[in-house]
Amino acid sequence: MLSIRRIFSRNLIARTMTPTLSYGTAVYSKVSSSGLPDMPPCDFQPTPYKGPSYNEAQEIRTNNSALNIMTYYKKPVLINQGHMQWLFDDEGRRYLDLFAGIVTVSVGHCHPKVNAALKEQVDLLWHTTNIYMHPRVHEYAVKLTERLPDPLKVCFFVNSGSEANDLALFMARSYTQANDVIGLRSAYHGMISSLVGFTAMGNWMFDVPKNSGILNTINADPFRGPWGGSNCRDSPVQTIRSCDCKAGQCFAKDMYVDQVNDLLKHCTPKKIAAFIAESVQGVAGGIQFPKGFLKEAFSLARAKGGLCIADEVQTGFGRMGSHFWGFETHDVVPDIVVMAKGMGNGFPLAAVVTTPEVAKTMHQALHFNTFGGNPMSCAVGSAVLDVLDEDGSQANAADVGTYMLLELAKLRDKFEVVGDVRGKGLMIGVEFVTDKASRKPLPAEEINHIWESTKDLGVLVGKGGLHGNVLRIKPPMCITREDVDFAIAVFQRALEHHQNAYS
Repeated sequence: MLSIRRIFSRNLIARTMTPTLSYGTAVYSKVSSSGLPDMPPCDFQPTPYKGPSYNEAQEIRTNNSALNIMTYYKKPVLINQGHMQWLFDDEGRRYLDLFAGIVTVSVGHCHPKVNAALKEQVDLLWHTTNIYMHPRVHEYAVKLTERLPDPLKVCFFVNSGSEANDLALFMARSYTQANDVIGLRSAYHGMISSLVGFTAMGNWMFDVPKNSGILNTINADPFRGPWGGSNCRDSPVQTIRSCDCKAGQCFAKDMYVDQVNDLLKHCTPKKIAAFIAESVQGVAGGIQFPKGFLKEAFSLARAKGGLCIADEVQTGFGRMGSHFWGFETHDVVPDIVVMAKGMGNGFPLAAVVTTPEVAKTMHQALHFNTFGGNPMSCAVGSAVLDVLDEDGSQANAADVGTYMLLELAKLRDKFEVVGDVRGKGLMIGVEFVTDKASRKPLPAEEINHIWESTKDLGVLVGKGGLHGNVLRIKPPMCITREDVDFAIAVFQRALEHHQNAYS
């Protein structure tokens, strides 16, 4: 039974979360008596909603589709329209989007230049497949590969990150004529059948046979892993764990590298096909490896004859701020790069980029993708690259992302349940714990209390990690410091509500 204090605090939350709604400018005005700052202004005029009613949409979701398998929030948001960093629901309420369609909207919802490029292409040519030549795919292949270091110069266009990872693994096995592939625990590389074993989190595992040759080494997690300290990560914010390492040394990195080496010695034949890793683990909650870990792991994999695959589905295209690609932050050049999500700003577009030598392995037999590299997707992808340059998105990710990390660190220092703040650029994770000493994951009920509060106060964030206790903050790269100030105020209010309800 709830205490009188907890009942009162929850009723207070309900009263202070009632927004003033209207269409157009200042859609969300200051919440009465909440003490929150105004949501940053937006002069975009949303189109009034004309779809099925909220209840009708829920009924369709339940009875006519598989969409009911996963829905965010107790009362899911029915999105009507998007504009840059903003989303508008069916009632016209405006939300600050800090999840970007699961790290997919890179330059902003419905960015006018990207929209214009798609509209122009739609009137010219939708589809031919690449058995014919069309200019967009050739122009885009050159523009994209110019962003990658030598010798990564050959593109294979597909439609999703899962499809791209499947092709990358197939390519590595074909090239090396070996089978075993090494991945990391807590990794996420997609949900098609060939990748189930590489997506190494139990809450994503189906009870079906896994493909052979999949080996997952211990995850190099400085916060929750067996080793880690206060100077491990390439981040403005370090873990709260103490560290006795001298300058330029990392005991945790050495221990995790030893685990990779041990796995290779005991569990693999003389030759492996590949080592695959995200530059920062996304679905796992923004986990960053100790500095130098990935470089040494790549070296060990190559010593066993394997190719090195960088999964840049979430970390590529400037999101890391300091570099265009996440793998560059680790001082490595992979043999194969997988990319998707922000590549198309929400349009289905993905690619595998590799070396000419590795690419030749696909000449052994026919290989084809009906929709990969179609004219519309290539027009969108090309426009996204232009906008990234013109809008200064990467520099903004570095500036605003660092500012946000440092502001989040202040919340970590203030609230016992905020165990870790980590990330780089606009690839951020906030992990919640019962207490900082034990680092025990905060229970789902309490996580959801915080998460629901942020939504009710006008901010949308993701949720992830093996225990579901990490807020995933990966917004469109057009957000501003003013947006961050509003978001931080919302997070603080949500944490105060949680503190009142559960203390």
